[in-house]
Amino acid sequence: MPLLTLEPFVHPETLLCSDELPDVDEGSWWVLHTRPRAEKALARRLLGRNISFFLPLYKRQWRSNNRQFNSYLPLFSGYLFLHGQNQDRVHALETNMVARTLKVEDQAQFHSDLARVHQMLVAGVTIAPEDRLQPGKFVEIISGPMVGMQGKILARDKKMHFFIEVQFLQRGVSVEIESWMIRPVAPPAPLLTAAARA
Repeated sequence: MPLLTLEPFVHPETLLCSDELPDVDEGSWWVLHTRPRAEKALARRLLGRNISFFLPLYKRQWRSNNRQFNSYLPLFSGYLFLHGQNQDRVHALETNMVARTLKVEDQAQFHSDLARVHQMLVAGVTIAPEDRLQPGKFVEIISGPMVGMQGKILARDKKMHFFIEVQFLQRGVSVEIESWMIRPVAPPAPLLTAAARA
């Protein structure tokens, strides 16, 4: 089985470089619930049409017959995140790879959650998907490639895991971390939408 290379997982590359929500004129976030194992094929189609998307991937390694294999799998199996206008969503539906679209009510919170997941991906750390949100203490990373990020810390199998939530999906992403790399912080205040700020 050949080694699969990492394909573009965000388009454009600057889409999630900031916690600030893009201008509403550029569109809004949509969650696309894909047909089984169609996430990457859909991302390729959106890339070909120059439609903005985020498909976070993680590297999975395994051994078989004394050979090591690698592949890149979606962090949130069955989901791709599209940013654009309604016509972009319609183009995605026309691919017949989307089972349904989910409207994101809290655009600011969703963008912030995705931006933090993106930050973990570009930091080059080994991440893993988390199927459900869990309680934990809020911390800030003070050392290493993810310095400044805030999230929860969880203890599992005598190891510490830093956990980022995507609240809309009730799922998250975690990375193993050492205790000296974090400091406790107060839980973040809820993000205000533009309508709430007015």
